[in-house]
Amino acid sequence: MSTRYSATRLAAVMCGAEMLSMTGFAAYTTLLPVLQREWGLSNSEAGLIGGIYYAGFVAATPILTSLTDRMDPRRIYLASCLISFAGAAGFALFAEGLVTALPFQMLIGVGLGGTYMPGLKVLTDQLEGNTQSRAIGFYTAGFGIGSSSSIIICGAIGAGLGWKWAFAYGAAGPLIAAALVNALMPPGRTHAAHQRTALFDFRPVLRNRKTLPYIIGYTLHNYELFGQRSWMVTFLVFCASLRADGAALAGAATLAALINLLGPVGSLTGNELAMRYGRSRVIFTAMCLSGLMACGLGWLAGLPLAVVFVVMCVHYCLMLGDSAALTSGVIASAPPELRGATMAVYSFIGFTAAFLAPLVFGVVLDFAGGNQERAAWALAFMSIGIFGALSPLARWMYLRTPASR
Repeated sequence: MSTRYSATRLAAVMCGAEMLSMTGFAAYTTLLPVLQREWGLSNSEAGLIGGIYYAGFVAATPILTSLTDRMDPRRIYLASCLISFAGAAGFALFAEGLVTALPFQMLIGVGLGGTYMPGLKVLTDQLEGNTQSRAIGFYTAGFGIGSSSSIIICGAIGAGLGWKWAFAYGAAGPLIAAALVNALMPPGRTHAAHQRTALFDFRPVLRNRKTLPYIIGYTLHNYELFGQRSWMVTFLVFCASLRADGAALAGAATLAALINLLGPVGSLTGNELAMRYGRSRVIFTAMCLSGLMACGLGWLAGLPLAVVFVVMCVHYCLMLGDSAALTSGVIASAPPELRGATMAVYSFIGFTAAFLAPLVFGVVLDFAGGNQERAAWALAFMSIGIFGALSPLARWMYLRTPASR
């Protein structure tokens, strides 16, 4: 660990920068009910715009994260903050429908791809052991705080000033994040002199049986998480519309933000339990329980909004219960010279699922009768929860392999 900087300071700076870089993260999903109505989008089209964010992330991740093994990850981080700024500012100024929204939403995703994992590399390069694991826990928890803040503030700005100003707010945060990292974080480590493989050759990562289970687990985790997160506000608006005491967009956005704020609690708790009782046990338990709850979540529409809210809170905690444990596990099991490449594969495959989930969710809604049908919501939630619900089978297969721990 760096002697000039304490672990607490390093974690605080990077977590703060992470949250600032995410100011535009939930702008689209929070304002989806407004944009869908104003632009006349089908559910599939709305899901495509939501998913293209993660397509941008997926396209950028293997390139930008792999480069952190060979150059100072801060340089990647700073450039990506500028991309996030350009995407959010462009959306605010030029988006007028499906075609014009897609490229700017994708740019925001590219920015996330160059800040999230490279930012974690900036942090973990300075730390080792349990200190590193706990810092990873706080960093992954910061993702939940950043997304919650984005939901609350973008929802409030959108309700008061219009959706364009919400995206303008989303453009400002990455610029501040870049300034923080540039001024306060030490240079990262590179291993260019020790590389035995070509740049973007990911075969050694895929052959590493210690890291592969974490990569698969993260993929299933992201499929459920981002499918639910992308449609959360819209589902709450639908639930509220079924009752006379229903909430408006700003109220639904606030409820969604409160649910998101529980993510850090679930993530940190899961990581501490994993260090005490074993990563695989905690990961599979959280994954199974959250998957089962997701399969039943859509059937709750029509119940009092308070009941739906409480169940979604429990589900969200369980869904995030394996997040930090998965990430700390994959980093701890990766050789130092392949850490960036491992994180690239981890994010690339994991966020491919994050891209597909909102789109699949929207397609299921359309084919099952539309987003005004309770059964359609039930089937859509089942489409993202089924893999977690089947995770005991995956655990059984995992424990039969020689590499299981």
